[in-house]
Amino acid sequence: MRTGLLAKKLGITRIFGDAGKHIPVTLFKVDGNQVITVRTEDKDGYNAVQLGFGERKLSRTSKPQKVTYAKKGLSPKQHLKEFRVSKENLLKEGDVISPAHFVVGQKVDVSGVTVGKGFQGVMKRHNFAGLEASHGVSISHRSHGSTGQRQDPGRTFKNKKMAGHMGASRITTQNLKVVIVDEVNGIIGVEGSTQGFDGAILEIKDAVKAPASYKDAPKPAKLVEAAASVQQAQQEQQQ
Repeated sequence: MRTGLLAKKLGITRIFGDAGKHIPVTLFKVDGNQVITVRTEDKDGYNAVQLGFGERKLSRTSKPQKVTYAKKGLSPKQHLKEFRVSKENLLKEGDVISPAHFVVGQKVDVSGVTVGKGFQGVMKRHNFAGLEASHGVSISHRSHGSTGQRQDPGRTFKNKKMAGHMGASRITTQNLKVVIVDEVNGIIGVEGSTQGFDGAILEIKDAVKAPASYKDAPKPAKLVEAAASVQQAQQEQQQ
């Protein structure tokens, strides 16, 4: 089990496959994922790495956080997230993970909060058809109709589909295929759409239901220093 990454959703675009097929792609900015804290089973009872993403101003950082970051020799981060990992996939504090942590063709799971829609009716929230436009129906064409039964049981059951708050809930979209990995610009792209507004911070992890898709992915992770050294070696060979 490898660590995931924090990503900023940039938006959705499209690419064209070899046969000219249109492929919708959601782009994410993932560069800048740095290991802030390492949890070990001996000390904390479980193995995990805490990643920081995005720079935070010192003026916006509390004094305890400033001391913590100063001891580690790291700059304050805007967002923090802890990912459970296996013992062999632990990293070191200060490591910066490259976008090439994920490989083209593998499946990933994207977790985050959906766009909030506020209070919505049943037609929008649950895809109800609504009431008829005639035959005695007036004013309440978009209502949900009856919600109960007769004298027995004489109440509306819990979890009945009704109007209410829609969106702003945490979900996970599974088995999205990685189609773009751009180390230079720190961008990865996944096929299809994901939850969240443009600019939302989401979590990208290896797909739990498709472990074979990332058997060739770097372990424990692809670090920025390692990626830079490989790129430099390739340039020297070409020269």
